[in-house]
Amino acid sequence: MHTTPITPKTYEPAPATPVAFLGLGVMGYPMAAHLALAGHSVTVYNRTPAKAEAFCAQLADTGRVRRAPTPREAAAGARMVFCCVGNDDDLRAVALGETGAFAGMTPGAIFVDHTTASAGVARELDALARARGLHFIDAPVSGGQAGAQNGALTVMCGGEQAAFDTAKPVAMAFSRAFTLMGPSGAGQLTKMVNQICIAGLVQALSEAVAFGQRAGLDMPQVLDVIGKGAAQSWQMDNRGKTMAEDRFDFGFAVDWMRKDLGLVLDEAKRNGARLPVTALVDQFYADVQRMGGGRWDTSSLIRRLG
Repeated sequence: MHTTPITPKTYEPAPATPVAFLGLGVMGYPMAAHLALAGHSVTVYNRTPAKAEAFCAQLADTGRVRRAPTPREAAAGARMVFCCVGNDDDLRAVALGETGAFAGMTPGAIFVDHTTASAGVARELDALARARGLHFIDAPVSGGQAGAQNGALTVMCGGEQAAFDTAKPVAMAFSRAFTLMGPSGAGQLTKMVNQICIAGLVQALSEAVAFGQRAGLDMPQVLDVIGKGAAQSWQMDNRGKTMAEDRFDFGFAVDWMRKDLGLVLDEAKRNGARLPVTALVDQFYADVQRMGGGRWDTSSLIRRLG
């Protein structure tokens, strides 16, 4: 039986709530598990049923998990429906249509979308949800696979204050921070800011490590020293040494980063923002994809400099 590592934590008290979770991928699986471990009743849907079966087997001891064959059936009776799928089209597929979650949700229920998607689709689904008497929150996450497994994700939300206030105590099961950034779409826009920062940081770190290696320096020692000063970053702390060791078989995949940067660059065309470094790093990631590194961690940018 496939199992995904989950690190239980001390969960903040919250009323036991019937919820659904759509999408049991690298992020969604542990997020849904934390909801069950925190005391909530969780009905899951996954496009590949075997993943939902494995989830229910792994969490069977909680007595609070079951699976449903469609998003609509998973959402029936749920106070909140959480979702974490691949892209805009995947999101529409699980939310809309005869078998979509919106069709199964009761008025007043809240759809919380953790997919990194466009701000446009967030606003689109928010409008459709309102027409049905539902609430929609766009809530992309940062913290990676480790953050999901540890229940320590940073969640950036867009939507109405009242729906956010209701969802937050439940969502804290898998979150370190769950913050309302503004109206519908603001969560996705904040995640874009996050990805712009990461793209530039990883490229700079790649150049620094490659430079240090060419200079004959002891890079683990260099990173320990400069990591105590102004150059310190999460990327340096968590990826610097593995970059120096040429290890990339973990973490946030290049394919996913390119999808995210595509969303960023599309939004920049709409709002007029100038992103020269981001556009350049996106093309560098395309180089890594051509090298066969689509599933390598984003820190694999350094492979271009070898």
